[in-house]
Amino acid sequence: MPPLNALRVFEVAARAGSYSAAARELSLTHGAVSRHIAILEDWLGQPLFARAGQSMVASVHARAFAREISAAFDHIADAAERYGKSQHRKVIRVSAAATVAMRWLIPRLPLFAARCPDVDVRVSTTLTTDAALRGSFDLAIRREVSPDGQFQTWPLFEERNTVIASPALIARAGITSVEELSNETWLTTESRPGDWESWTEAVGHPALRASRTLRFDHFFVTLQAVADGLGFGIGPFPTLEADCTSGRLQTPFPHLTSRGATYHALVPLEADKPVHMRDFIDWLQTAGARDAAVE
Repeated sequence: MPPLNALRVFEVAARAGSYSAAARELSLTHGAVSRHIAILEDWLGQPLFARAGQSMVASVHARAFAREISAAFDHIADAAERYGKSQHRKVIRVSAAATVAMRWLIPRLPLFAARCPDVDVRVSTTLTTDAALRGSFDLAIRREVSPDGQFQTWPLFEERNTVIASPALIARAGITSVEELSNETWLTTESRPGDWESWTEAVGHPALRASRTLRFDHFFVTLQAVADGLGFGIGPFPTLEADCTSGRLQTPFPHLTSRGATYHALVPLEADKPVHMRDFIDWLQTAGARDAAVE
């Protein structure tokens, strides 16, 4: 057997993407991570990481090795929970883009909790600008799907985009027609380019432009600016349904929409699928299908 401590450090470094990230996760020094990986490389007789700029990056061979090591550690952890003295709660790890995690998935999780109260769903977030499937998870939700054959995938729902604003701004602006939006500030997002243009074209006003625009880097920042009344934005539904239900946002033209992104669920093919995981997949498919039917 290779040294288990070195294997654990290697698995975290390959999953986290760098020695520095592994050191933070394991509460070790960068040097300690480097020494553990050097021990494993010596045992295996070949390098696992190569320098890329200021970072050490796992090779394709190393990433494949790490996936199998990760699965083995998961098996050990599951066995320890099943055969330990106390019965631990079942856990499902979900990786999702930040906006869909905060606005679509988490508001719906109480429904799953009521159905499966002994299962914890732990959500980690990623940015839509980072399409890589990094980290350890049982299921991922992404706008883009990798065609590499390592995942079972299915579409959850397609978003529809429309104009959003704070109730206070809508009351203050008093707009009643699409043309009047040209007198307002439009809020845009670098990670969602062309949202306004796609919407104006879809609703028959391709030449419509704003008197002023403000741009933000990520959509959850834009969304906060919309809620604070800085201007009008383009928002996806059903993702933002809870925000409208709570009164945080309003849609002045709810029936005027353009096509948005399609979100997919991805489950690693080699991962175990115990009963509670299959229950979560069934629930997620039903939630996505329900929203797709509404749209």
